This record gives sequence, structure tokens and C-alpha cells, in this order.
Amino acid sequence: MNRQSWSSQFTYILAVAGATVGFGATWRFPYLVGQNGGGAYVLVFIIAMIVIGVPMLLVENAIGRRAHTNAIDAFGGEVNGKKISKLWRIVGYSGIVGAFGIMAYYMVIGGWVIDYIYSIISGTLSLGGGVLSADVTASFYEEQINGSPIAISIMTLIFVLINYIILTSGAVKGLELAAKYLMPLLFLLMLGMVARNLSLDGALQGIKYYLTPDFSKISSGLFIDVLGQVFFALSLGFATILTLSSFVKKDESLVSTSVFTGALNTLIAVVAGFMIFPSLFTFGIEPNAGPNLVFKSLPIVFSSMTGGTIFALMFFALLLFAALTTSLPIYEAIITALEEKTKLKRQSCILLTLGVIFVLGNIPCALSSNVLADVRVFGMSIFDAFDNISANIFFVLTSLFSALFVGWVLGAEAKKEVLRGSEKYAKIVDFWFVYVKFIVPFVILVVFISSFYKSFIG
Repeated sequence: MNRQSWSSQFTYILAVAGATVGFGATWRFPYLVGQNGGGAYVLVFIIAMIVIGVPMLLVENAIGRRAHTNAIDAFGGEVNGKKISKLWRIVGYSGIVGAFGIMAYYMVIGGWVIDYIYSIISGTLSLGGGVLSADVTASFYEEQINGSPIAISIMTLIFVLINYIILTSGAVKGLELAAKYLMPLLFLLMLGMVARNLSLDGALQGIKYYLTPDFSKISSGLFIDVLGQVFFALSLGFATILTLSSFVKKDESLVSTSVFTGALNTLIAVVAGFMIFPSLFTFGIEPNAGPNLVFKSLPIVFSSMTGGTIFALMFFALLLFAALTTSLPIYEAIITALEEKTKLKRQSCILLTLGVIFVLGNIPCALSSNVLADVRVFGMSIFDAFDNISANIFFVLTSLFSALFVGWVLGAEAKKEVLRGSEKYAKIVDFWFVYVKFIVPFVILVVFISSFYKSFIG
């Protein structure tokens, strides 16, 4: 089959930025900051992005562009005239399984966001009739999210259908359309929310909490959370970057693309905090609410603001756009692999991918807090099991073996691939290769053992 290419390096960067922003930056990062004491988490996150995130982005970019094929076959081919063992393709399959796992629950969160947008517009969740209490927002969440399996399943299906419409435009065309239009909208909405939050009377207190490191909060658990967030935020380990980079032209700089992507993702994650923490402290809301922060706590904030309904709609629209720019590339990783491994037509692959994930993943996750509440996997709900198993096993192992593949299998060929279009960064590439070959696998292995123990044993 004729393989498409991105129209420009900038478009590819936008697409990768979209893939790596999503709920990782706008939903997951803020609540992890709140749970881990504010500024200390932010500081460690920025350091981890530099020392692990960007080097691993370059690893996956190199593997993906070298083969110009799907995430499974990217671990095949020849090196120095010798065929690479077919066992390495297991790494690609691991990434695809991880992608399935994240999409199983990710799309359901998208359904939650659509439900909140609908509830605000319809007046079911009224933000203009006085300040809401924590009991009211918690009760609304329990009734609308945990207690409405049919409604959430329908909202999730709507989000899946939005993805379907864009994906049918083509592997590159659909993603380029999303990147060109949704990413600028996302940035504008973020800037609007930040401007509103920084104008609040108590904004300074929230900024101090957010940016001032409390070094007593730094612990081994914080490092595990931070490194897990780096993998999640950059879409590392679930075949997305491997697939997106397979459409990159050979003369484009992978070094500058990886650095710019890491910097942009870090910037957006940090900016996301400015959308949230100033308002939390202004209205006396605890920042450590956990995963439900944006759904239970922020409606209280919006109900306290002048024009709160408009800002609430802006915020949840922002979440939806961010989710969409990420879900599309993850779907594409699975669709591309299915299309190239089975030779089915793209339309059939799209329907099969979205349909199977919806039936086997989205529906069970949507029902995990009600109809299927008694079903436990390793002591966790179905929703949490998909999250933890994907993030703590498949993502990390795929990243670990990707680094080993570059350092110990591709070797000089990986350096050669990275240097195409990046000749002026030759010394940096030399350092990167040694670093990825010896240091990064050790760090990832420590994270894997620690996170596995924390999630499944401890």
C-alpha cells in the first residue's frame, strides 16, 4: 500500500502535541499536583520530562520512522544484513494491547465530559443560581456518572462516533484536520481560562501553592507518580508515537521534533495548572480531591464566578477537544496495525476497532461503578483495572523494550536514522544513544518494579 506522509513537520508536531496533551495534561496532571503537594510535583515532573520523556520520544520516533510501517512490524526488518527476531514484534503487540486498555476507559471519560456539557446547557447542572455546595456537586456526580449507566453509555457512544467521522477522512488527513483546527481552539480556550483565573482575588495564594516546591513532599511514591505521568502525558508505550512517526519524511529532524513536543507538552501541562489552582484557593476548595477534581470541585468554583456558566462550558469544551486530539491518534495506532497486518479495507478496520473497544472496553467501564460494581480485577473495578494494567504494565514494558531495541538491536542504525535531518545535532545524538542504551532502561525498570508493587502487591 502507498504510505501517506505528513504535509509538513509543523503539522506533524501539532498532531503529536495533540496526541500527547489530552486528559494527561488537562485532567490527570492537575489532580496529581493536588495530591502530591503542589510545587514539588511540578518541579520533579519538569525534570523527569527532560531526562526521560524527551529521550524516549526520540526512541519511539526513531523506531517508527525507520520502518515506515505499523507499530508491530516496526520491530522487524533487518540490521546489518541479519533479520531481527520475530520475538521483538511482541513489543509492538504490547503497545497495541496497551492502546486498547487506555481507550477502554478514556472514551468513557469523554462521555462524562459530554454529559457535563449537556447538563450545563440543559440546566440540569445550574451554575447561575448561587454557589453550589460540595454535597450538591458530589450528589450530581454520583447520580449522573455512577448512577446513570445508560446515559453515560450513550454519551460515550456519541464521543466514539465523533472520532469515527474524523477517522474516516484517512490516516493522515483526519489527524491533520484535527491538529490544524482543534489544537488552536484548545490553546485559545486555555488562555481564556488562565486569564480569568489569574484575575481572581485569591489567585496569588493558588499560584504560590502551585509553583513553590515543598521538598518534604518529595518521596519515592512521588517519583513513581511523576514518571507514570510522563509516560501517560507523552503517549509513550502505547504505539501512538510509533505509528505517527511512521508517516514522517526521512529528511525531517526527529531531534527538534522530539524536543519541541516535550517542551510543548510540559508547557501545556503547567499552563493547565493555572486554569485550576488560583480558582480553587480563591473559593476555598481543597486541591487534593483526586481524579474527580474537575467533576466535583470545579463546578463549585464556576458557580462562584460571574459568568460561571460560560466559563464552565469553555472548560469542558477544552477537555473534550483535548480528549479528541489524543483519542484519534491512539485509535489510529490500532487501525493502522490492523489494516497492514490483515489487509482489510480501512473502513472495515475502523469499524472493527471502534466496535470491539466499545463492546469489550467502553461498556464494561461505563458500567463498572453500577451494574458491574461487584466485578473486581486484582481488587479493582473494571475501570481502574484497565487504567492500572495499561499504565503500570503495558506502557512501561513497551517503553523499556523499545529502549533496549534501539540500544542493543538497532545500534548504529538507530543513530543513523536519528541523524537524518538532524546532522547538526551529531554530538547530542551520540550522547542520547549511550544514555538510552545504558541509563534509561535501568530507570524504567526501577519504575516498573516500584509501580507494579504499589498497584498490585503493596
